[in-house]
Amino acid sequence: MAKILVFNNDTDRMETYYRGEGEPMPYNTNGTLKVREFRGSSKSNILWTTKRTMQSWNSQRYIFGAPIPVGFAFKRPYEGRTWKSKSTLCRSCI
Repeated sequence: MAKILVFNNDTDRMETYYRGEGEPMPYNTNGTLKVREFRGSSKSNILWTTKRTMQSWNSQRYIFGAPIPVGFAFKRPYEGRTWKSKSTLCRSCI
């Protein structure tokens, strides 16, 4: 069971939801984004997002017309990544 904090941009308030891994995220239409997909490989029981992010997901999913692999899109920076960023100021990287 995950605790999901959603900032509602319309009311300027935080909303709290408790959802299982197989349940859809709040403000998600047609169940296209489950909690386990949003969590990814994160170990945290507390997840957070904004209402606008979920609405953007809904519109992009509708336009794309097929499942969108989430992977590590919502992963926190301190939880590690599979790639290393390159500095834009590094001359040897060009």
